[in-house]
Amino acid sequence: MEERDFFDEKSEQRKHTLTCPHCGKAEEYEVAWLVRRKKAQLHGRPDERDRARFAKAQSYMVRKDDAVGCKNIRCRKRFEVSSLQSVAFL
Repeated sequence: MEERDFFDEKSEQRKHTLTCPHCGKAEEYEVAWLVRRKKAQLHGRPDERDRARFAKAQSYMVRKDDAVGCKNIRCRKRFEVSSLQSVAFL
């Protein structure tokens, strides 16, 4: 079995307060995340290895957006979202 068989995937938008490094203004930005929630139980015929991997699996999120555009009208430059983790456990 593959890891994708253990999770339900869904895209979500979450709000985060980020500061533009160019102009220094803090604003709320929508950042896209891929949320993988662990299924309640395995389907099919898993063997012992698959059951052990499924028992250790946790729900987690992966950040999809690497950069956002500044909301300040005078700035409007794109900057990297480095202050947020790229993977976060739920």
